[in-house]
Amino acid sequence: MDPFDRTVGDPDREGGALPSSPTGRVPQWVLDEAAGVRVDPIPWRSPGPPPRPVRRRGRRLLRGLLVVPLVVVLSLVAAVLVGPSTSPWSSVTPAPPTAVPSATPPTPTSPPDRPTAGIEAARRPLGTPLPAPPEGGPYGFIAFQPDGVTPVTYDPCRPVHYVLRPDNAPPGGEEAVHAAFARLSEVTGLRFVHDGPSDEPTTLDRPVFQPDRYGDRWAPVLVAWETEEQNPALAGDTVGQAGSVAVSLGEGTRVFVSGTVSLDAGRLPEILSFRDGAETVRAIVLHELGHLVGLAHVDDPAQLMYPEARREVPDLGPGDLTGLEVLGSGPCVPEL
Repeated sequence: MDPFDRTVGDPDREGGALPSSPTGRVPQWVLDEAAGVRVDPIPWRSPGPPPRPVRRRGRRLLRGLLVVPLVVVLSLVAAVLVGPSTSPWSSVTPAPPTAVPSATPPTPTSPPDRPTAGIEAARRPLGTPLPAPPEGGPYGFIAFQPDGVTPVTYDPCRPVHYVLRPDNAPPGGEEAVHAAFARLSEVTGLRFVHDGPSDEPTTLDRPVFQPDRYGDRWAPVLVAWETEEQNPALAGDTVGQAGSVAVSLGEGTRVFVSGTVSLDAGRLPEILSFRDGAETVRAIVLHELGHLVGLAHVDDPAQLMYPEARREVPDLGPGDLTGLEVLGSGPCVPEL
């Protein structure tokens, strides 16, 4: 048995309180919620009557759950790959194809719990991250290598595939997701490839290797619009959850191989209906994708990774960009 060392990041939870009309108090939306992961109030401009206020959860709870945030749900669960193993795995731009490629079964010599090593691996990174702004800014990471300093990253030498589950997706929702992935690719240099729709039933307890569905490769990142019934983490103020799973071969380098992004199918469509709603939802998704690739929350309200979403910060701040340059400069790990 070769115990795959798997690292599962905890899900980042988002929530928000909708403010009253323009003549009332300023509208807000709480994005991040648990695990110091995201409780973000966000002011809105609404064309019509404002939605009912939603109870916000305290910052103390957020900080207490910081390690269980968005990306935490898929954070670090080291997986030790040393030989064949049957232990179960729980999981993890843009020129999108119209459908998921046909699955190619693993070769007879492939380990039963992971794909053949080096699938799609190139000899050098596929892109180059943007240089960090000279002024810098605060940033943090969710998962680390055994040294406790070096962050866990996706492999820059191979593409990161993602699929969308179309059910419950609101008009304009898919476009917001693709726009967020494109922005993240521009900043990190990571290449994100949309594989089309998927019929995976849930983002919870998801295997990162699904050869019958996706063939001999790591399962793509799954993005889904889910209800509170489908994902209880979206109850109350939570409007999003995301994270990635990291694995390693024995004592080797840990690397993220897949992840999930769960978006509130009830609340986010409301935001999309507001003026500037598409830009707001893109920022929410981009915040989640920041967690997906390894960013943690910060205390600076000028950063997109601040636990509270702010209309004044619709895009990545200097600290976010500095952290993402590091996350886009990780090692190539062809042995996985």
